[in-house]
This record gives sequence, C-alpha cells and structure tokens, in this order.
Amino acid sequence: MVKLPAFLLILSATISAADYKAGMARVIITPEKPMYLSGYANRTHPSEGKIHDLWAKSLAIEDRKGGRVVILSTDLVGLPRGITDVVAARALKEYNLDRARLTINSSHTHTGPLIRGNLNIMFELDAEQKERVDAYSRELIEKLVAVIGASITDLAPANLSFGNGIVKFAMNRRQNTAASVKIGVNPKGPSDYDVPVLKVSAPDGKLRAVLFGYACHNTTLTGEFYQFSGDYAGFAQIAIEQANPGATALFMMLCGADQNPNPRSTLELARRHGTDLATEVNRVLGSRLQPVRGAILAAFQTVDLEFAIHTRETFESRLKETNVFRVRNAKAMLATYEQGRPIRRYSYPVQAIGFGKDLTLMALGGEVVVDYALRIKKEYGSKGIIVAGYSNDVMSYIPSLRVLKEGGYEAADAMTYYGLPGPYNEEVEDRIIRTVGQVMKRVKRSPAK
Repeated sequence: MVKLPAFLLILSATISAADYKAGMARVIITPEKPMYLSGYANRTHPSEGKIHDLWAKSLAIEDRKGGRVVILSTDLVGLPRGITDVVAARALKEYNLDRARLTINSSHTHTGPLIRGNLNIMFELDAEQKERVDAYSRELIEKLVAVIGASITDLAPANLSFGNGIVKFAMNRRQNTAASVKIGVNPKGPSDYDVPVLKVSAPDGKLRAVLFGYACHNTTLTGEFYQFSGDYAGFAQIAIEQANPGATALFMMLCGADQNPNPRSTLELARRHGTDLATEVNRVLGSRLQPVRGAILAAFQTVDLEFAIHTRETFESRLKETNVFRVRNAKAMLATYEQGRPIRRYSYPVQAIGFGKDLTLMALGGEVVVDYALRIKKEYGSKGIIVAGYSNDVMSYIPSLRVLKEGGYEAADAMTYYGLPGPYNEEVEDRIIRTVGQVMKRVKRSPAK
C-alpha cells in the first residue's frame, strides 16, 4: 500500500467532498460597428460607442452522476427562438447537451443592439443597417455556441450554495388613470424585491462564480442614450467582479416586465442601481448560505398560447392610422393572411431545473410580469427558488389575467412592436401555470403545503 503525504490526503479529501463540477466562460458581444440600439422606438440613428462592453457568460454545472446543465446569460434586449433554437440544436449536436438542460437568459438592456427577429418593427432600416443586424446575429450564434463549449471544458470540482437579498429600486410602472393604464410610477403596485444569489465555490472555498437576478427592466438609461451598455445589470456585474477578483458574475433577468428602475434616466443612476445591487449580492455572499446538493433534473416543455380573435378586417382598419408602428404591424399581419397562415397561437417555452431538493430554477419565456413570480413562489414556496423571465425566447410581453383585463402596454400595446396580432386571450395565465406544474413535477418540486 502506497502511503500518501499528509497534504495530499487533505487535498484528496477536499476534492472528493465537492458536490458538483462547475465551469465558466465569457465572450464579448459588443458590436464592432455602429448599430441601432433596441428597446426604444424613439431612437433615430445608430449607436455612438460604448459605456462598457456587453458580455455573454456561460455557467456549466455537473452533478456526481454526470447530469449537466448550462446557464447562459447575455447582455441583450432579448433573444428570439430563431436564435435560441439554433444555439440549442448546435449545443445538442456538439456537446450532447439536451434542450432541457440549457437555459438562455437575456438581461433586457435597452442599450444593447437590435437583434434579428426581435422588436424589428420598431425601425425601418436601410440596407446597410439590415445587413449589420443580420451579420451581428450570425456572429452572435457562433459566439454563444463557443462560450457554452468553453464553460463545459472548464468543468472542475465545485460546491454550490444559495441565499437571498433584497434591493428596492424596482417600481411597478403600471399607473392607473381615469382613461387608461399608462407607463408611469405606481408605488402601490406589486413588485418583487428578491435578489436570489447562487454561489459557486472551489473546494478550497475560493469564489469562482455568482449567479444573481433581479425583477426590473434594464431601462435606467432611456431613449436619449446611444452608447452600448448593460445598464444597471452591467454595472452590477462589473462591481461584483471587481470586489471578487477571478470570479465570474452572471445576471439573470427575472419577472420584471412591469417594473422600471426608480429613479431613472441618468448614467449616474444606472451606476448607482448597479452598485446597490452588487453591494447586496456581496453581502449575501458573505453570509451563511444554504448548501445546494443532489442530482440535477431538468424539464422543458412548450404550451400553445392563443391570441384573442382577429380577422383580416382587424388589420385593414389600421392601415389609415397615423401611428406608423401600428401601420407596420397591420401590414405584417395582413401579409400572414395573404399567405394563408394568420397567427392564431404561439408556442411558449417553460423550463425547470432542479438541484436536488435545495434549489429550483424556473425559466419562463417572454417579458413576464411580476404576478407570475409572486404566484409561483406562493404555490411552490419562496425558499430555494429562482423564477426568471426573458428565457429561451423573448417573443412578447406575458401578461397575467389581472394585467390582461386592466389593459395597457404590457397587456396589448407592446404586441405592435413584437410583430404579433395580440393580445393573448384570457387563458394565458392558466395555461402557463398549468405547464409550470407539469415541469415542476418532473424535477420533483412539490407545491408548498
């Protein structure tokens, strides 16, 4: 029998005690040429440089039996299915990564580039700008596939732990008036101030990565800003990494479709909100966290969301309106009628990833209002759960039944910019929550008692 030196015995014991393997990778996705920024329809020209770089960051996690997941965060307004499906198919072919085990989240920064297939009705681009959008989207796919592979290659023993913080700069923006619901400030409206924090540490305790989220639009920087940036989420990631040299910080956008930063509209406020979020994440990292252990389970399912009834006449009547965006949308919808395939429904993605009994990541597609997160946490418990929106496909706003009945931008008006007939019918919330229950069951997360 070979006798090992004491320090090797200690090292061996430490490594064997790791519950998972984890790997991280990142790639800059800042456009190299001026491009239109997405998110605000009032912008009139392409970008003017950058405040800081945009990133795609990948976190791969593998359990003791080889069960693997990858969480991909991007400093982008939203990735449509036309991109995420291609990336997922490549990841399956090149890395044997099943679709259920890849989550692609967009931070929803409004100072990121226009993406092919997402909010394209906002702008009428010239030929040069159209080609830049197409070229950027093609290059983006390659970078996302590569960064996924790089994170898998980086897999090394790691331990996970989880905790929560609170930050309160999010403000419900659905302001009720006598005439309608407008985008404003509604301090009495529902919000979710939770800051979930997943800590990824090496066996020696050194921080390797932190995944954190917040339910608030990345819209501190409003339409008059023309420089690329990740908004408050970008500043938060930078601050966390500066405070923890060598660690990778990944931001996930949660269910903040009806939440805006408050106050907003200056660069200093974007930095301040980012700093406040980073400070809270660092506080949580230094606190006593709940260990995360167990096998990784994953489920991915789609459900058809039906649109409210519409006819050809619905859109023909809009052609003489003065709102240029509604006219563009009407022309696009009439084209689907001419082709014999009017849009009646949308295939919506719902994903769950479970880490034993300690943590569940619920990833919903689209711009999800806060009601969904609050309901899911109420039904499944608020402990050990992350409820993200803007994941795997950003195709539209996803209103709750309450929001749908109240009307306003998140319920119907935003559909104009997404190129959909909208609004959804009143089954939208029930269909999504029913599908949430189905994927939760598959990752063995039971409703709270």
